[in-house]
Parts: sequence; structure tokens; C-alpha cells
Amino acid sequence: MLRLAAGRCARTAYSAIQPRARLAITQSVRYKNAWTNNPVKPILEQRDELQKDWDARILTYEQVKPKTEQPSPETYLIDVREPDEVMQGSIPSSVNIPLSVMARDIRLDPETFREKYGFDKPQKDQELIFYCRSGKRSASAADVAKRNEYTNIFNYEGSWLDWLAREGNKGSS
Repeated sequence: MLRLAAGRCARTAYSAIQPRARLAITQSVRYKNAWTNNPVKPILEQRDELQKDWDARILTYEQVKPKTEQPSPETYLIDVREPDEVMQGSIPSSVNIPLSVMARDIRLDPETFREKYGFDKPQKDQELIFYCRSGKRSASAADVAKRNEYTNIFNYEGSWLDWLAREGNKGSS
């Protein structure tokens, strides 16, 4: 019986100490996240600045439409959706480079790129218009292109959903 009571005392003593330790840790963490001493705030500000630097020029449907009617070798309309999404339809004269592999494949040598995609690798100063489903991934693709020293970058902000709303499913399939 004495042994059992001693075991209970030890557990009781431990459980009485444990909440205080948790409280001290919580208070310490809360203090470090206070606005006066927030280590996360400068990182968020830096991220915001980077996002401002990488913004591509925006194109509308009215600006993209003529480029599909009279394609030019100086302009690439690049669909960054995944192949299963492209099977549902795409904008005429567009080519597909999925965003999931774009950062890697944009660095391929021209011959390997042509073998993989079936068209020439874009030149650094060539006009590149990115689109996706709604315009979010195409903005990311423009960022990838900018980081890889491409200079003539555009984002079709409305992307496939805008095209579909205006044209129906008249795109290439």
C-alpha cells in the first residue's frame, strides 16, 4: 500500500510541475512573436518586394486573340497547365510546357528541349505569353521565366477560363 501511495505522489508532483513548464514555454513563444520583436515580419516584407519585382505585364483577351489568328514565330503562347488539363482544350497556336517541369526544362539545351516538346526552345528576348486555367500558375510561370533571364514576358490574366467564356470550346483539342 505504501508503495502505491508513493507512486501516486510522484505522479502528482510531476503533473503539478508540467503545466507550469508549458506555461513558461508558451509565454516565451508569445513574447517572441510580439509586433515589437517579430522575426517573421522582415521576411514577409522581403517576399512582398520580390513579388513586386517579378510581376509580368498583363494581357487581355482582346490583346491575345489577334496573336492566335496570325501566329508569329517571334511569339510563343505557352500553356502551363498539366497535360490532362490541356486535353480538355487549349487556345489555338499555343504550346504546352507544364509549370511543374518548367523550371527544370527551361534550362535544357536547345536540342534536348526540341526533342522533348517538338518546338524550338524560346529565345531569351522572344515574346512569351503565359496562360493557365485562371491566371495564377501563369503568373508563377512568368516568375520562372524572369528568373531564367527571359525579358519579354506577358501573362494572359484571364487565361483558359476567360477564353472559354468568350470563345466557347473553339480552341484546339
